Amino acid sequence: MPRVHLTRRVHFSAAHRLHHPDWSDERNREVFGDCSNPNWHGHNYELDVTVEGELDPETGYVLDLKALKQVVEDLVIQDVDHRNLNLDVDWLDGTNPTTENLVVAIWERIRPALPPDIQLKRLVLWETPRNRVEYEGR
Repeated sequence: MPRVHLTRRVHFSAAHRLHHPDWSDERNREVFGDCSNPNWHGHNYELDVTVEGELDPETGYVLDLKALKQVVEDLVIQDVDHRNLNLDVDWLDGTNPTTENLVVAIWERIRPALPPDIQLKRLVLWETPRNRVEYEGR
């Protein structure tokens, strides 16, 4: 059977502050700029989730898109949408919520929840229409 990549895009809005707790406010501003604003700032994120698997000969699917959407909704979106990533998301506790750290944490949540014959191939997390990070696991 052919192996095919399937991608689902989801959206969420969240606030965060980039901040290293061991640094002074001045050092945080120097490194993180406006992203270290103590009053937070927000983004409208887009997340592309790409999986790979063999085509099911009966359905023609790699994975039902509704099933992939549900995994991402249950394990990621309901926790982060309209939340403060620094304060409200337990699985980011102690993590500076850069887009790079966020995409790795999302991978760690989604990967084990997929069926065993489906491989998580890539996440692309768009922080803005011009800034994105990509992660393909370890």
